[in-house]
Amino acid sequence: MKDLHTFGWYAARVSKHLPKEAFKPVPTRLFGGLAYLITVVSGFLMIGLLNLHPLLNLLLSVVIGLSFAGLGFLGHEILHGTVVRKPWLRDFLGAVAFWPLSTGPQLWRKWHNLTHHVHTQNDEKDPDSWPTLEKISKMKFLVWIYKLPLPVRAFSAFASLTVQFTMHSLKCFMMYIKEFQPKKRPKVWLQAILPWATWIGLMFIMGFEKWLFAFLIPLLIANFVVMAYISTNHRLNPITPVNDPLANSLTVTVPKWVNVLHFNFSYHTEHHLFPAMSSKYYPLVKEQIIRMWPERYHEMPMHKAMAALWKTPRVYFQQNELVDPQGGTIYGSLGHGLDPDNVSPKPQSSSKEENKSG
Repeated sequence: MKDLHTFGWYAARVSKHLPKEAFKPVPTRLFGGLAYLITVVSGFLMIGLLNLHPLLNLLLSVVIGLSFAGLGFLGHEILHGTVVRKPWLRDFLGAVAFWPLSTGPQLWRKWHNLTHHVHTQNDEKDPDSWPTLEKISKMKFLVWIYKLPLPVRAFSAFASLTVQFTMHSLKCFMMYIKEFQPKKRPKVWLQAILPWATWIGLMFIMGFEKWLFAFLIPLLIANFVVMAYISTNHRLNPITPVNDPLANSLTVTVPKWVNVLHFNFSYHTEHHLFPAMSSKYYPLVKEQIIRMWPERYHEMPMHKAMAALWKTPRVYFQQNELVDPQGGTIYGSLGHGLDPDNVSPKPQSSSKEENKSG
């Protein structure tokens, strides 16, 4: 195993090569959010007030869903303090941006900023990490799930991307609500309830059929888009004893216009080095990483990363490997034998030798 370093170790060496403005907030990112907000409201009005053909309503659903996802990416950036720095304004704007995904700013900062970023790919502390074989063996429901053939599980996993963000958000709420100070819990509860109250209220105003096109289908689309990125962020990387972003994170490549629409969310390794930096400057960070540590950096096109996710199981074994509990087939992780151009199981002998040397 290569020597691991913390994100601070990398950041200290990269930051001296970046311009000073890279460390300042970029409030102009809000113009993109305003465009998404106008698009969403316009879509609601068109679906709610006009008797359009269902296919036109479905087209509007897609536009609204993509706008929901775009707002979620902006909310992620806002709540890292890279757009505005005043706490009350940051939380207000973050709440608005995350409203479609019904995730409150206090919960998100606890779950994402203070836990996931600090303990990335720690199998005990990272709420976003996938389980180990040892953990799976203690969960009866998951043991049953993993008896299904890998292609069936892969199809089910990809289909579940349409609800995963929403369900994981609810799970994290239940996990962390007791960790907030008692005087802060009412605010966290309110931030969780108000968005859902809004969307349920909208159903009674519009009627179920129009609400289906205005909110429910867009929510499924937004979940899928957001989770397509989140799934590739770390799930092909190993579990690491040190929070090393070059080992435990993956940057995916997408067309430039997609990066514009998604606020450079594809630059995920860069984000884990500088979470408090606007993603506008992540291409500059990438240049420096590739210059200094090209052999450590993990990057691949989004479609290749998604294909690799489809072909590999989501259970960790010995930190650096992915194992299919049905039959014990072992695959490498990034940096440990996983070739995205030719995803195939590891020979059992070489896997055992790597575990002994690691």
